Amino acid sequence: MPPKPKFTREEIIDAALELVSEKGMEGLTSRDLGAKLGSSARPIFTVFKNMEEVQQEVLRAAMKKFENYARKALYCTPAFKQVGIQMILFAMEEPRLYRLLFMEGNGAAKNFEQVFDELGETAVVCVETIQKDYGLDAAGAKALFEHVWIFTFGIGALCAMDRCRFSQEEINELLGQDFAAMLMRIKAQ
Repeated sequence: MPPKPKFTREEIIDAALELVSEKGMEGLTSRDLGAKLGSSARPIFTVFKNMEEVQQEVLRAAMKKFENYARKALYCTPAFKQVGIQMILFAMEEPRLYRLLFMEGNGAAKNFEQVFDELGETAVVCVETIQKDYGLDAAGAKALFEHVWIFTFGIGALCAMDRCRFSQEEINELLGQDFAAMLMRIKAQ
């Protein structure tokens, strides 16, 4: 009979996510995770087969944390702009998780269509919101999303790498200008 787990799956994932947020994925070792839990590494492996499985769960938990940031924006006006602001705030507040999710090649995406698929529900909701709020068809809304996401990603990357810091007002201005210009271009086509 296998030993009874000392920690739940969720407790281990939460501790692992904290560790990755502090040290990056390279800081996620069984020894450090055990220490974070106040234990040896052994109890981790009563719940998980190996550290690769823990890493996969951390990736899912990090994406869920990002989605929670983005979801806050859907109740604001303009919602899509606020999603971009939330993405940049995530980069500033959780730089290691931002880099893990969007910069370290964890996904298999080779083009934006694949990036869109990896973004999952967040991307779909954003495109639907753009269609509703700005009267664009699905193709126009997706084109606007792609352009603005790439621009926003770049700002987020600068922040996550500690290359630039932007105030809330600067972020608002940058995203507003880019969005307005792209919206005019798409509507003119």
